[in-house]
Amino acid sequence: MIKKMFLGLALGFFAISCSNDDDATVALSNLNVNLNGLENLGSDFVYEGWIIVNGSPVSTGTFTVNDSGALSRTSFAVNSDQLAAATAFVLSIEPTVDPDPAPAPTKLLAGDFSGNTATVGLGPVTSTGDFNNASGVFFLRTPTDEAPGSGDNGNDHYGVWYGTPGMPPTSGLNLPPLADGWKYEGWVVVDGVGPLTTGTFTGFDTADESNRFSGTENNAGPPIPGEDFFLNAPDGFTFPLDVRGRTIVISVEPYPDNSPAPFLLKPLVGTAGNDTAPATHDFNLNAASFPTGTIVR
Repeated sequence: MIKKMFLGLALGFFAISCSNDDDATVALSNLNVNLNGLENLGSDFVYEGWIIVNGSPVSTGTFTVNDSGALSRTSFAVNSDQLAAATAFVLSIEPTVDPDPAPAPTKLLAGDFSGNTATVGLGPVTSTGDFNNASGVFFLRTPTDEAPGSGDNGNDHYGVWYGTPGMPPTSGLNLPPLADGWKYEGWVVVDGVGPLTTGTFTGFDTADESNRFSGTENNAGPPIPGEDFFLNAPDGFTFPLDVRGRTIVISVEPYPDNSPAPFLLKPLVGTAGNDTAPATHDFNLNAASFPTGTIVR
């Protein structure tokens, strides 16, 4: 009799437990992403989606992108109630091994939901404004190979600086200030070899963060971003480097940076002409480099 009572109690407890587990089951719905223009981040970083629910970010999961731009996942199971209440979608770049559950500062894409669809474009990459009116000029000169006050020494085609010539030169970049997690970087593209950095920067009227290729006479350079190409040529490059006729690029890079190569955001692109300073050369807006897409719930 006692055994029968014990068995009945055990079965009753099991039934109650199963019922409670069923009640606690969270309903899930699919979030589908269709994104174009993303690139492979390498093994140390991944993309992560977030929905904004009552003002707070909720992760929708991570994915990678291969060298062809294909996403490793395009559909994600998300809490149905949270997904229905979401007002926006944000895409960030995160470390593959991520100790922080919150979104990183490197938020790449964002868009508000209208009904069940969010059209996403560049997210809070800038702290104010956007790239719609981005423009700029640059000039060819080699101030780091000249003794102060000596003037042109006949080799100005070995350097590029982002601004307008003068004593001192002034900034020539019309770009919005960047949000935390991003930096600008300049590049000279050498066909058949690759891009060569001129250094990263966040300000337009001060020297950038690198002068590793510059000359020795005035190694600090002028108070604008740019570079002369005389010393420490990387493998495959020959210095001094003639900049004339080459493509000049300003990119936006995540910080910390996922790669020594240019990131996919390249708002300004120009071609260096044959004339050195005081002539200037124009940058053009390169909006085609910006990723886009739609998110459907």
